[in-house]
Amino acid sequence: MLDKRSRLLLKRLIEQYIEEGQPVGSRSLSKLSGLELSPATIRNVMADLEELGFVSSPHTSAGRVPTPRGYRFFVDTLMTVRPLEAEQTQLMEGQMLVAEPQRAIQTAAQLLSSLSSFAGVVLSPRRASTFRHVEFLRLSDRRTLMIVVSPEGDVHNRILITERPYSQAELIEAGNVLNQRFAGLSFEQARASLRGELSALRQEMADLMEAAVQAGAEEVERSDPVVISGERNLLGVNDLAADMDKLRALFDLFDHKARLLQLLDVSGRSQGVQIYIGGESKLVPLEELSMVVAPYEVDGKVVGTLGVIGPTRMAYERVIPIVDITAKLLSNALSRD
Repeated sequence: MLDKRSRLLLKRLIEQYIEEGQPVGSRSLSKLSGLELSPATIRNVMADLEELGFVSSPHTSAGRVPTPRGYRFFVDTLMTVRPLEAEQTQLMEGQMLVAEPQRAIQTAAQLLSSLSSFAGVVLSPRRASTFRHVEFLRLSDRRTLMIVVSPEGDVHNRILITERPYSQAELIEAGNVLNQRFAGLSFEQARASLRGELSALRQEMADLMEAAVQAGAEEVERSDPVVISGERNLLGVNDLAADMDKLRALFDLFDHKARLLQLLDVSGRSQGVQIYIGGESKLVPLEELSMVVAPYEVDGKVVGTLGVIGPTRMAYERVIPIVDITAKLLSNALSRD
């Protein structure tokens, strides 16, 4: 579509705009390109690129800026990805050495945010509603702490308000019954099975276990599938911060998360790093916003997606390896025995 000269000039223009954030004029481009071209010749090339939809001219400036289509062409054909320095990779590896799965996910989101200076997002693995172990701890007469350990090792706590007081001995007995009979099942399966056995149990113990499996099912339903870190970094991005409507739309996306969840879910079905520029996803329809995402695995199976949300004017060649390495590190952290 573009000749060698046009490709080089477009590449230099986009690199300069990403670095400086200001429209790039013909004279600047003449120096940056290293080509023996007059400003007039460069203006003609820019006019052709503008007609093709790769660049545009802000009304307040004689220079030009990339369009989402220009960024897409740059990412697909012109960009050279820069590998992270070994020291930075080692630092990331050290931070991801955490044992608890949920903490590993939160750490990954924070890493993505801090290294990119934008927002880091992680779609958590779908929580199986099964439990490996349940334990009860008496807090007061009618308040009991239920501790649930998932098959992945996540620990969730829930306070139960019971109809009557239970002794710690009774709570231990109830935990033993649940663990012996229902460990490895979902809370829904445990509830259905429990109902068929209520007549064989003392009614008081049955009431406690019924409350426990109900609370366990609710805990699974209410767990937040999307972890976001650093969304307020985007307040400092001029392309977004200058327009309150755009900022409102952005934070509405973070608050409701439904479209973001859809996009991350779809991205998880793809291989490797995926890049959505300027509303290409349809689910995040802001022209000034891009996402760089990648799936992560547990024991070889894709279970979620993570990535960076930032302005279209981001250093893609730097963000791509950050996302790629973080996905691999999270996969390793979650696959450890």
